[in-house]
Amino acid sequence: MRKKYIPLISLFCLLLIFTGCGQKATENKVIFSEEDVDQNVINHSNQFGFELLKQLKEDEGENIFISPLSISIALAMTVNGADGETKQAMLEAIGQQGVSVADINESYQALINIIQYSDPSVQLSIANSLWGREDKNFDEKFIEANETFYGAKLTSLDFQDPSASKTINNWVKEKTEGKIEDIVEDEIHPNTVLFLINAIYFKGDWMEPFNENRTREKPFYNANGTETDVLMMANDGSFHYFEKELFQAVRLPYGEGRMAMDVYLPHQGVDSFLDQLSSEQWQEWSGSFQSKQGYLEMPRFTLEYEKSLVDVLKTLGMEIAFNENMANFSKMAEIPPNLYISEVLHKSFIEVNEKGTEAAAATSVEIREESAPMYDFQMEVNRPFVYVIHDTTTETVMFIGTLEDSLTLN
Repeated sequence: MRKKYIPLISLFCLLLIFTGCGQKATENKVIFSEEDVDQNVINHSNQFGFELLKQLKEDEGENIFISPLSISIALAMTVNGADGETKQAMLEAIGQQGVSVADINESYQALINIIQYSDPSVQLSIANSLWGREDKNFDEKFIEANETFYGAKLTSLDFQDPSASKTINNWVKEKTEGKIEDIVEDEIHPNTVLFLINAIYFKGDWMEPFNENRTREKPFYNANGTETDVLMMANDGSFHYFEKELFQAVRLPYGEGRMAMDVYLPHQGVDSFLDQLSSEQWQEWSGSFQSKQGYLEMPRFTLEYEKSLVDVLKTLGMEIAFNENMANFSKMAEIPPNLYISEVLHKSFIEVNEKGTEAAAATSVEIREESAPMYDFQMEVNRPFVYVIHDTTTETVMFIGTLEDSLTLN
């Protein structure tokens, strides 16, 4: 008799970032401290994100936008059900070798709490969920770990009922404020037994908003040598700034300043910058910004990104987890039949614009523009660049992206 193998669609990593006006109204409180987070877990998550970005850049060479935190959390949820070589391969792929699954769970539990509720002026929500086929029984310890540390409760559905995909998609739509829809196809594969879903939503005002009246159409020089006119925002004043022979960099804080976007403008192209990027180097660069008077121009842009991560995760060493004969998820459910990961889908959205306190900034900025002050630096982000959105206290990289081709922007 032919042995049956049941695929596990491991996760749909969903993330949404939208910079603009908004407040976070919540009764939730910070109940953990930075001491509850193993710094190694954060460093490894960042390094995994950098390696993932480099691999995607090598494979695609297009505009890329991912969340290392979202992908790491979703894979950490999944690894609670793995054992043997599969478990070790997954831990190595996400850079967490040498760290126990218990420490990973506890660190992410604390980190999720800390970064969601530390800045009341920034809206950041991280939601996790498990959606299981109703006739499938899952290991109680696996379910308990994901609910305890990630807040991911198991909901059982009849996957052959058309309402199942609608239920999952509605949850995603709600958690991403309507920005991401239809993540699950109308007809779920009959062998699918589980979806693990992570959704991150971010919305924050710039601490120092750009004045819309200063936005002008200017050229952006694409990586392929072409030139495109884009809407270029402008601001001047005091910035946190850092430069080396390799690049210029500016930090743009959100809200009260704990969350920030760092924009890196390489002199010799994005590849030269990524070749130097590592967790250790990131820590050094991130601590090198100093207050400077300057003038900044950068494009206003909106970008949607969707990518199956199966191939890149195989390249990073996780191939066994996708092998229907060799994968070992015996801590997730009884086997046989065997379980394996059949898909890892990552979707993202980002909008960067001037939004903030427009009226107060307009007069003062225009006066400064006309007075032609002396600047410590001028930074025109009119060619390919890298941007990183992170928590400046724990140095967790929440999002990272490259923008090389303005022609593909929406």
